[in-house]
Amino acid sequence: MLRFGTAGLRGPLQDGPDGMNVDTVARATAGLADWLRGRCLGGGIVVVGRDARHGSAEFAQVTAEVFAAAGFTVLMLPRPLPTPLVAFAVRESRAVAGVQITASHNPATDNGYKVFLDGGAQLIPPADAEIETAIDAVHEPIPRADPASDSTDTRARAALGDDPGEEVVRRYLARAAQVPATIGGPGERADIRIALTALHGVGGATAVAALGAAGFTDVHVVPEQFEPDPDFPTVAFPNPEEPGAADLLLALAACVDADVAIALDPDADRCAVGIRGPRGWRMLRGDETGVLLGDDVLRTAPPGSLVATTIVSSRLLSELAEARGGRYAETLTGFKWLARAGDGLVYAYEEAIGHCVDPAAVRDKDGITAAVLTADLVARLGAVGRTLTDELDDYAVEFGVHAGDQVSLRLPDISAAAAVVDRLRAAPPDEIAGEPVKYTDQLRVRGRMRTDALIFDGSGIRVVIRPSGTEPKLKCYLEVVEPVSGRAGLGAARDRADARLSRLREFCESL
Repeated sequence: MLRFGTAGLRGPLQDGPDGMNVDTVARATAGLADWLRGRCLGGGIVVVGRDARHGSAEFAQVTAEVFAAAGFTVLMLPRPLPTPLVAFAVRESRAVAGVQITASHNPATDNGYKVFLDGGAQLIPPADAEIETAIDAVHEPIPRADPASDSTDTRARAALGDDPGEEVVRRYLARAAQVPATIGGPGERADIRIALTALHGVGGATAVAALGAAGFTDVHVVPEQFEPDPDFPTVAFPNPEEPGAADLLLALAACVDADVAIALDPDADRCAVGIRGPRGWRMLRGDETGVLLGDDVLRTAPPGSLVATTIVSSRLLSELAEARGGRYAETLTGFKWLARAGDGLVYAYEEAIGHCVDPAAVRDKDGITAAVLTADLVARLGAVGRTLTDELDDYAVEFGVHAGDQVSLRLPDISAAAAVVDRLRAAPPDEIAGEPVKYTDQLRVRGRMRTDALIFDGSGIRVVIRPSGTEPKLKCYLEVVEPVSGRAGLGAARDRADARLSRLREFCESL
């Protein structure tokens, strides 16, 4: 059977217990319903949403019918919508759980079943294992409400209002429009032009509406990628991080003379940012966007506010938090951990372009509100003649050049990636690219921070190697830190950092 991994189920669309199909979805829902009832949460509200992938509409309907038959009040979102709306709806309506049918940025042949628990955060151990046990105990046939009776919609209307799904969308957009005022703070804003792609996913219309509600109406979209298309015809992989995936966006940004470029992944919980530099347009790394937004949030947050990122992200946020009077936390990879980083959390990010800029409303990564805050930051900087590039240069002068990169090795299957990590664990190198390193095995550390990852730290270098939790990939996260002797020394410091980074890349590519 498919097993619960990152936040739920994800796998290929195929028959049998090892694939995403109606039977798998029905069994998973029945098991989740039993688990909730075992915690005295029976009869509560459950939010069900979906993206526009193959099978998503049918899977969402089956999910709603099984929950309704089990006695829950089902709030079903009215059409294919971004994943953050489910997280928002669960938190705001005090639902006992939420399910989004999505495979995020996986290939077109996949689908998934993403679970949020009360409060709108993803599930974590031991809940995932407990739900698996409940699924294993499900007996056939699985009761399902009669869709002809419209029972799920009727019960939701009785509990939540005349048009609960559309009301959720309206409230989410209203909250997103407030992000500039509540997080970005006061200040003049320049008129800016935005280039946007939805990468054939469900975030396009919602992003345009959210940006418009926040006052950003000069938005140009990539027409070939704006409408949802489950086949993702213009990209090899529908992931803004993949080489070439943002080419159409950057071409559009150059053509329309945009001030910023924004790419959403297919379920719009992740946001990538493109900027114009001295060598033309380029996409920022997740760590670069992360420190830009983190600094922006900290500037208006109460002293001592908490920002967080993961063990595979840049160390720059920790240095910046200390300099800005904030607190810093580091978690395992994934927003199921970041959302629980600690009290007073005001911002969290992961280098895989996931950003949580408004944790009071969405306790998960949210590409829509991240796009709104990014646009607001660009507009406020523009009003004083500055750009995101200027901000990044200032960080380099203040904290040193933090140059990072990621090497993703696509392998035949997930077990092959785990085998590479096991080989390195058995004989860890004491130097990488000619630089001495100390080795930490995250499976053997004390405390909660255990995961299948190896960390190699040296003087100004860091390499983290782990198998992907959702794809057949080995992932290597690289960072080099070079001191800077004033703004005049930026170019030389970056050249030195790039040379060291290149040697780290060569090491990882040879694994």
